[in-house]
Amino acid sequence: MNKKLDQQAADNIRALAVAMVEKANSGHPGGPMGGADFMHILYSEFFNFDPTDMEWPFRDRFFMDAGHLSTLMYAQYYLLGNYKKDDVANFRQWGSITPGHPEVDVKRGIENTSGPLGQGHTMGVGAAIGAKFLQAKFGDWMNHKIYGFISDGGIQEEISQGAGRIAGHLGLNNFIMFFDSNDIQLSTGTEEVTSEDTAMKYEAWGWKVVTIDGHNHDEIRKALTDANNETEKPTLIIGKTIMGKGAVAADGSMFEGHCELHGQPIGHTGADYAKTLENLGANTENPFDIYPEVAALYKDILKAKTAKAADKKAEIATWRASNKALADKLDFFLSGELPALDFESIEHKAGLASRAASSGVLGYLAENVENMIVSSADLSNSDKTDGFLKKTQALKKGDFSGSFLQAGVAELTMACIANGLALHGGIIPVVATFFVFSDYMKPAIRLSGIQELGVKYVWTHDAFRVGEDGPTHQPVEQEAQIRLLEKLKNHSGNPSFLALRPADSAETSVAWKMALENKNTPTGLILSRQNIKDIPAKGTSRYQEALAAEKGGYLVKEVENPDVVLIANGSEVATLFAAAEILESENGLKVNIASVISEGVFRLQSEDYQDSVIPKNKPLFGLTAGLPINLEGLVGDNGKVFGLDHFGYSAPANVLDEKFGFTGEKVSQQVLAYLKTQQN
Repeated sequence: MNKKLDQQAADNIRALAVAMVEKANSGHPGGPMGGADFMHILYSEFFNFDPTDMEWPFRDRFFMDAGHLSTLMYAQYYLLGNYKKDDVANFRQWGSITPGHPEVDVKRGIENTSGPLGQGHTMGVGAAIGAKFLQAKFGDWMNHKIYGFISDGGIQEEISQGAGRIAGHLGLNNFIMFFDSNDIQLSTGTEEVTSEDTAMKYEAWGWKVVTIDGHNHDEIRKALTDANNETEKPTLIIGKTIMGKGAVAADGSMFEGHCELHGQPIGHTGADYAKTLENLGANTENPFDIYPEVAALYKDILKAKTAKAADKKAEIATWRASNKALADKLDFFLSGELPALDFESIEHKAGLASRAASSGVLGYLAENVENMIVSSADLSNSDKTDGFLKKTQALKKGDFSGSFLQAGVAELTMACIANGLALHGGIIPVVATFFVFSDYMKPAIRLSGIQELGVKYVWTHDAFRVGEDGPTHQPVEQEAQIRLLEKLKNHSGNPSFLALRPADSAETSVAWKMALENKNTPTGLILSRQNIKDIPAKGTSRYQEALAAEKGGYLVKEVENPDVVLIANGSEVATLFAAAEILESENGLKVNIASVISEGVFRLQSEDYQDSVIPKNKPLFGLTAGLPINLEGLVGDNGKVFGLDHFGYSAPANVLDEKFGFTGEKVSQQVLAYLKTQQN
């Protein structure tokens, strides 16, 4: 080791971060200046990856929580050759590959999109769980590490409790997190908002905790060495750092540790931009240059990394030669492909709740999809993910041979962990809770969509028919919120989310088929608590007919030249059948019924197909247990949607159906009233 050279490398990172923010006139320079020493030592001496194969599945992974410190990553990865000079010089600019907060880009070393504070390190916990799960199946040679980087803000975010509790409880010794503890936040010092003992908190959760001088390279080395040797616990390295380390005022005096250095170019603070660059050894005329000595150092580092990766790959090749069947299975997991699945073979009893039908599907998947991890927020016996759990066992400290994660009451944490599992690769993550609690998960659902991750969300107790639990547990507006994501495109130009609310057991099986085949966007299955009368089959196979749901919507009841087309999804489809029976037998009307499991998918079909299901020249009536807006886009301006415009009440489900107007008789009256308006 060369202390002078290591210091130059850390100062080069600082100077690059300062220059990026100054040129963009936007960003956060102070934190990267404080974290530069840790990053250099981590990547130069500990972090294992193959510079010639950045997507190597068995690399170490770095999960940034404090996304506003993106310049710290870009500067470090610039030294590693992952970015060019122009890339860092165009920080935060249109079309650049260095956005203000890092966005997943594995080929350049970015493992996750950093969203609101707290999510980044929680995704890291998920990746660590995934690595343990795969290691249990394929052997101890799979020993890569997951590193996290968190700031004071991330430590304070409530999600950190869930991540800390679960990581400690499971003994994730493959997870190592650096806490950049500089006691400065965006608008205050930390003493104004907290007086907790962070070390004691993490120790209570079962972590190994060490506090170091975050600028002392020898202390960083020892902490990382001990963390890599830890066999029982995740490690938190609390690095006491200085906000804006190396910043200098115009008169040459040091200007470090000030709050204003956090979130604006240092030239807008009491520090001087040019003097600071000079203090850090940079050329003020060419602030985006890599120092010659640092460039030479990193050239040697990259050679050493490549050689070490080659040794590891040789070890893996030896294992492969002796374990061909296991090696083939591992490759299949990593491919993201599915085994052959026969959803039609899954038998359902008549009239099941869709959550119960989902339980049957999950039981089948537990026996046929070996790389699926299912999690529930302390509700497995109610959201019916216990159908999966009964065929496996829960993950536990020292034993990751099971495939069910008992997350406890931590919906957001659980969802972020699922994102981390998906980012790690080789695993299909499923998370479940009550639909009303999707409110707690929304930030992670959004990042699932942005990162284009195939996470499967299972939401049960989908409507006011939760009944006695009352308005706090009865989703009304949640479906509208989730379906908005079907209208929002991701950066690949596709709908960012797939929301599926099946009408009966057969559609539930098809919904699971759609979810598993939807690999590059998240899927939500919205399922009923109460039993649903099965949709009658037109022919011999209700499942075969339900496969039409793969087009987003289809006719479950069809006559020639209908007088009205009724539209719904979920349990309301069965209610429409009850209403149609009255309309036909008592009013002599001809009725079509459309089940639209996903408007997003339906809108991707041809105009001719859409018009064959929901013709624009016919009266259209929609029924939804949520806000009318759920179906207003389908019925159009001349159509009518009957839904809720109020919260629920505490009463038995059948009483609420009667009081709210969700019976066949009352819906038929709504349809007749609507048809009268069309005659005028």
